[in-house]
Amino acid sequence: MDNPSVAEVLAELAALEDPRMRAVNERHGDDHGVNLTKLRALAKRLGADPALSRALWETGDTAARLVAILVVRPRDLDAAGLDAMLREARAPKVQDWLVNYLAKKSAHAGALRERWFADPDPVVAAAGWDLTSERVARGPGGVHLDALLDLIESDMAGAPDRLQWAMNTCLAQIGIRHPEHRPRALEIGERLGVLRDYPTSPGCISPFAPTWITEMVARQDR
Repeated sequence: MDNPSVAEVLAELAALEDPRMRAVNERHGDDHGVNLTKLRALAKRLGADPALSRALWETGDTAARLVAILVVRPRDLDAAGLDAMLREARAPKVQDWLVNYLAKKSAHAGALRERWFADPDPVVAAAGWDLTSERVARGPGGVHLDALLDLIESDMAGAPDRLQWAMNTCLAQIGIRHPEHRPRALEIGERLGVLRDYPTSPGCISPFAPTWITEMVARQDR
């Protein structure tokens, strides 16, 4: 699409709106009704466009912000910009995409992890834990795994849902990737019982950390 305006992109998104999909998404806190495959196709046609990304983000519209994330490159955003975007992004899908598509791939990921990890806003702190899980999975340079397990042991059970999920993911990654810490990770998961009864579709791995760890280690050993 040549030099699209914000109004044109919003009009396309409005045309893709499905009231039934919006009803489903709203149950998860996401106020949009656009099929994500079609939204991705729109973003692909638009191509990388930092200026358009900024303008779409500023609309505050959830679907427009998802497109904004897809049409900007991590290198186009500095740490302050990513921090501001995360604090403005209240829809869970926008938060997820911002962390996974931009923050994790940014040269500023380490600085953002340190900035976000202990933030009083649980959504921001969850993003810090997500970046920590990425570090744990890739190699824990500069991350003290025993200290992480101490925090998980003391704080995860009472954490707000989004932060709890991020801490649980970190617990699982420690257990999966680091055999020397696996017994403690399994013990913490069993004792706290976080997500033990989370509904899991057939063929999917339960997010309950002991089950998740055990299944992924078994797959590594096959």
